Amino acid sequence: MTLKWRDVTTEAKLLLVGIPVLLWTIIPVYHMFLFAISPRDQATSGRLWPKEPTLQNFNHVFEQKHFYLNHFWLQLGNSLWIAVAVGVLTLFIATTAAFAISRLKVKGGRTVMNLALFTYFIPAAFLAVPMYKTMATYGLLNNRWSLVLAMVTIASPYCIWVLKQASDKLPWELDEAARIDGATPLQLFRLVYLPLMVPSLVAVGTYSLLLAWNEYLYGFLLLSNEKHLTLAVALGNFLAADDSPWELLMATGFIYALPPAAIYYAFKRYMVSGLTAGAVKS
Repeated sequence: MTLKWRDVTTEAKLLLVGIPVLLWTIIPVYHMFLFAISPRDQATSGRLWPKEPTLQNFNHVFEQKHFYLNHFWLQLGNSLWIAVAVGVLTLFIATTAAFAISRLKVKGGRTVMNLALFTYFIPAAFLAVPMYKTMATYGLLNNRWSLVLAMVTIASPYCIWVLKQASDKLPWELDEAARIDGATPLQLFRLVYLPLMVPSLVAVGTYSLLLAWNEYLYGFLLLSNEKHLTLAVALGNFLAADDSPWELLMATGFIYALPPAAIYYAFKRYMVSGLTAGAVKS
């Protein structure tokens, strides 16, 4: 089979774009790993590979041998708990809301969804102070639930929109057949809607989980006790010292980056298909 010149030039163009993008993405990760395996006196040497690479920095992190790492495992657990809670709550709210708007045609549902999406015109940083005041009013400051509720509020409008778009693509004949067989709205939701929406559900659940996992600003504002902090916020403490242990910071950051990377690549197929569902009308 002969290759056409057009195919060759297309592949060449893709490579010319793809290789720089790949390098631009990989180089920061490589330097993070470089710092993480470098002894303290070689961490800022500027070499492409340390003279004496070591895994001792990771050992210091795992065994909490630095005062900035006294609560490493607890803070990592906080990050995991908050991220999972945000993912589950956002998934529940977005799934039921999209079902009500798209399949049950609840009156005013589309208006509510559009108003919720309108909040994205306001930068999330501008909402931080009102969110802080709200949590203080209800006595939720320095409570992990404050960050969970804040992140659910931020993630839900987009997730509802994605699921609503995907739900609109489902054939109405399935709903009509289920209703003829005597299915209630709850049975329709459980037996017809959910099984067909799995790719989109995985996509928005993963999106909201990763959004909460990487959140810094709201975690910094709403949580203050070291035992309640997420690891993302705790990493900022490394920058408070004049002589920060960069090798430990990078080792901790590298460890912290592994779970979301694993989650993304595990569900990458669902992420692509789920987030683009409804983008093209048939």
